Amino acid sequence: MKMVKAALLAGILALTGGNSPNWNTTVVESNQGHVIGNPQARTTLAEYISYTCPLCAQFSVEGDPVIKLAFVHKGTLKLEIRHLLRDPIDLTAAMLSHCGDAAKFPLNHAAFMSTQARWLDVARKANAAQIQRWSGTDHAASRRAIAGDLGFYDLLAGRGYDRAAIDRCLNDEAKANAMARTSADDAKRLGLKGTPSFVLDGKLLDGVHSWAALEPHLTGKVAGVSDR
Repeated sequence: MKMVKAALLAGILALTGGNSPNWNTTVVESNQGHVIGNPQARTTLAEYISYTCPLCAQFSVEGDPVIKLAFVHKGTLKLEIRHLLRDPIDLTAAMLSHCGDAAKFPLNHAAFMSTQARWLDVARKANAAQIQRWSGTDHAASRRAIAGDLGFYDLLAGRGYDRAAIDRCLNDEAKANAMARTSADDAKRLGLKGTPSFVLDGKLLDGVHSWAALEPHLTGKVAGVSDR
C-alpha cells in the first residue's frame, strides 16, 4: 500500500511539471489563518481544524499532501487553514503554529498534527495538579505549562526555535484573544458544527468531515465541473 501511495504521489509531481512554480511556498497570514498558494487561484478551499481533533490529524495525513501536490502546487487552488478552537490546549498549539514568519506555518502545522496522538495521550492522562496549572488566571503561564507538560518546547526545538522565542509567542495575550474571537466569529458566521470542516469558494460543505467525503467536491470544482 505504501508503494502504491508513493507511486501516485510521484505521478502527481510529474504532472505538475518540473519547471513550473511551486505555489506551496507562497504563504500569507490572513485574519488569524494562513493562505497557501497562488493568490489568483480560481478556487479557494478553507479548512477549519482543531489541533485536539483526531479526525483533523487524520485528514492532515490523508488529504493535505494530495491537495498541495495536485492542486496548490499548480496554482489552480489556494488552501486556507483556519482554527476552530476547542480548548486551551488547542489554543496553545495554534499560537505556536503561528510562531515566527508565516512561511514557517505549514511545517509547524504538520509537526503538531503528525505528533498529535502522542501528546494528546499525555493530555488525557493529566493529573489534577497539571489541569490546575493549565487553567489558571494567568493565561500565558497556563499556556507555558501546557507547552511544557505536552512536549511542545521539544517539538519546536526540533523546528529551530529556542525557548525564549517560544515563550514570546505563548505570552502574546493580544494574539490569543484575537485567535479566540476569530474562531468564535467564524463558527457563528458559517454555522460550523465540527472539525474538520470545509468551505469551498465561500460555501460550507455540509456533512463533509473527511478526505474521502471532500475529494469528489474538490476534484469536480477544480476541473470546472459544476455541482449537480
